[in-house]
Amino acid sequence: MSVNKQLMELVLPRLAQRLHREIKRYRAGKLDDAGFSEKFESLLQGQYAWLAERGVPEQHAAVAIHGAVLVLSGPGLRAEAKETGLPLEVIEQRAIEAAASDIARNYEVDERKTASQISSIVAQYAD
Repeated sequence: MSVNKQLMELVLPRLAQRLHREIKRYRAGKLDDAGFSEKFESLLQGQYAWLAERGVPEQHAAVAIHGAVLVLSGPGLRAEAKETGLPLEVIEQRAIEAAASDIARNYEVDERKTASQISSIVAQYAD
């Protein structure tokens, strides 16, 4: 199960654009916490559906979307690292392991291999 660069080049901009729009609505007070969570979940489901329509296997889509979410969560991960006093790498690794665990449970794939794939995405695309 490899997630290629071409797939990430599709997923990251689409997800970033839509997520940014919802964050702006949230910050403007147009969405509360529950509304933002609902929109975020809907956004992710939409990404899965969009990729499925293009023939992307579910496991590849899951790795790409989880990886993209972690890349886009970089500012939050950095803030958490600062707040907790832990190195950013520790915070990122915990997030990667949680994502890999979720994918492994849902798609019956190897968790360590999945974590490695997500780590590669984060290393390549995070700023």
